[in-house]
Amino acid sequence: MESCRRVETRPDHEPLAPNAAYAGRTGDWRAACLEASLIQGRVDARQARAFFERHFTPMRLGAQGRLTGYYEPYVEVREAPDREFSMAIRGRPADLLTGDLGQFIAGLEGQRIVGRAADQRFEPYRPRAEIEAMNLGVPLAWGRPIDVFFLQIQGSGRLVYRDGGQARVRFAAHNGLPYVSIGRILIDRGELPSHGASKQDIERWLMQRGPDAWTALFNENPRYVFFSLDALNDPDEGPLGAQGAPLTPMASMAVDPAYHAWGAPVFVEAALPGAPAWSGLVIAQDAGGAITGPARGDLFFGWGPEAGERAGRQNDPAARWTILVPRALAARLTS
Repeated sequence: MESCRRVETRPDHEPLAPNAAYAGRTGDWRAACLEASLIQGRVDARQARAFFERHFTPMRLGAQGRLTGYYEPYVEVREAPDREFSMAIRGRPADLLTGDLGQFIAGLEGQRIVGRAADQRFEPYRPRAEIEAMNLGVPLAWGRPIDVFFLQIQGSGRLVYRDGGQARVRFAAHNGLPYVSIGRILIDRGELPSHGASKQDIERWLMQRGPDAWTALFNENPRYVFFSLDALNDPDEGPLGAQGAPLTPMASMAVDPAYHAWGAPVFVEAALPGAPAWSGLVIAQDAGGAITGPARGDLFFGWGPEAGERAGRQNDPAARWTILVPRALAARLTS
């Protein structure tokens, strides 16, 4: 329903997502969203299934793809740095600039460029090592280096202060440089086996080697994520995804917006931790730096340690998903 609220404010003729061929126009989704608003919260599983069968046609994505998981972590923080809480969670720097290439070159709508102005030129923004060395971006709080690094991978989190108070940080920007998986680096070096590179395995490797090893390894990933600080008004509501709607555990998925439309329902079949033949209906509501390609997804598991344990072990390279497309639109696409 949160996704439909974003459809309601747009004109019928506007493409739902210019880069998603299956998405059609906003008006194609209007009838389904109208009925969803009328029945919200008053349907059981059988009625919900009937609703989707009434309004949508399944369209299978041809290739199998990789499904990973993410979550919203709890991160212990301090308002000032000390020996243990020594890495800043940083706000967006004033000199970081972003733009949509479609404003300059037709056909590149939705593709963003990130950088900074220097000597009357536009150049790539600084990598992780330089950002840390130059203290770029106002510190919002200070955390343990391992926690802050993984917070950047997740893209949002709940900060827990010494007095028990909480706040939320959410993605504000990144530095535009490629994301490099430190798990893949450790596998390639023979430090971890290919089947043993979950978040938990990586954290264990880091803890065994100490801060000097952390810094060098972290800097091999030049991507850096900046945050904004928000109040945590409702602890039972998920963080905002890239679409601008709150994420729902096990019902929201991050996709590549170069191929998919925000708000599209997707039926996923995949192996999950403890559930080798899981299937479920999710909504495309978020994006991620490592989520690239048409058959790539990242399932939102929720918040806290239990969600983190499951998300950290989620990695199915042979997931399948079926996009649900409004019936009239599907008939046009297949005619």
